[in-house]
Amino acid sequence: MLSAKMKARLAKDRPVTSITIRMPVDAVESMKAIAPQKGLSGYQSLLKSYVSEGLRKDEAQYAFSAEARLIEALKRRGVPDDVLQDAARELHPA
Repeated sequence: MLSAKMKARLAKDRPVTSITIRMPVDAVESMKAIAPQKGLSGYQSLLKSYVSEGLRKDEAQYAFSAEARLIEALKRRGVPDDVLQDAARELHPA
């Protein structure tokens, strides 16, 4: 069963935003050369695929942690988000 978050991620009509990122010229040139070899239309598509890949990896790591499961269980039981965020900050101080 897909979570609501995953269903939203797969939607074709989800909102998008533009961002600006500074990158070394040689990295952009490398992506321009690699993108067509991977069947992508350009370096921006390749960059988006890199970001998506890293994001999926990190989400899988954090979404299935015992801590994340506990937080979700507490949310279902009505514990307010601000209380959960305060508790999480105590576990992971900046």
